[in-house]
Amino acid sequence: MAISEKLIAECRQRLLQSKQDILNRVRESRSNLDQNDDRGGDEGDQTIRVLAEQEFLSMHERLRGQLLEIESALARIDNGSFGYCEETEEAIEPERLRALPWTRLSIEGAEIRESMNKRYARG
Repeated sequence: MAISEKLIAECRQRLLQSKQDILNRVRESRSNLDQNDDRGGDEGDQTIRVLAEQEFLSMHERLRGQLLEIESALARIDNGSFGYCEETEEAIEPERLRALPWTRLSIEGAEIRESMNKRYARG
């Protein structure tokens, strides 16, 4: 079963919008962090600033991972492999692609990978 051009175009648009949203969130949070970056204050102020920096870095790393998945999905659209499961090599369900346009796995493929991960985790 082939993936329709309409679905691919819809997913590309959602991926590009998600990418822009992530870049905006990073820019905004960096701006907020920079505004609160006066090095004075007592020990409590400094602790709060360190915690805010840690939270920013954690969020930044999570968003970076999402951005990599989005970029990878856009590359798969460009090379013609978008929408096919890495485990089963079958077409990913259209509803799943609409919900998670960056997914690499069908529902069946995700279940296979999860059961493999559990099996090897017990080792």
